[in-house]
Amino acid sequence: MEIGKESIEEVDTATEAESARKVEAALFIAGRFLSVQELVALTDVNPIILKKILRDLTDKYKESGIEVLNKNNLWKMDVAPEYSGIVNRLATGSSEFTKAEQETLAILAYKQPIKQSVIIKIRGNKAYDHIKKFVEMGLINKKRIGHTSELTLADSFYEYFSVGEDSESNELISHNLEGEQKEADEHSKTEEK
Repeated sequence: MEIGKESIEEVDTATEAESARKVEAALFIAGRFLSVQELVALTDVNPIILKKILRDLTDKYKESGIEVLNKNNLWKMDVAPEYSGIVNRLATGSSEFTKAEQETLAILAYKQPIKQSVIIKIRGNKAYDHIKKFVEMGLINKKRIGHTSELTLADSFYEYFSVGEDSESNELISHNLEGEQKEADEHSKTEEK
């Protein structure tokens, strides 16, 4: 089977489009200036193609609420200056979970499966409300065992926080939540004294 010129061009176009999406995603999530070397390492895109993609993305976002900035060959995606007031209002608003709820969820994710009574001992009575909210949101499973309940993460937890259920993701969750766990443990010890 002979590959025609049109087929090669289609493959090249598809590859370039995929590379552009990778670069765009990296810039979007980074929240800081990235060097060309960092972008190459993150996206595995050829540096020559990367520079073209960066120019194209700069043009693509010229007439939008987002802009691609280039400062001393460092690249960043940011909100256009005329819309920064909106973003600042959102950024200073309340998050989806209170700090206390985040700490409760962190302990649960780190120690699961865990008895509700243990969470209450660590976090206090306010954790009942946190657990109720997490169950209603479908983030955790609650199974009655004797006088208490066993709490585990639901499949939707992994989807909600965009992490997989594999051991690598669980390791990442555990690593990221260790600080919250240690803080909660210290808080618990302080309350016991």
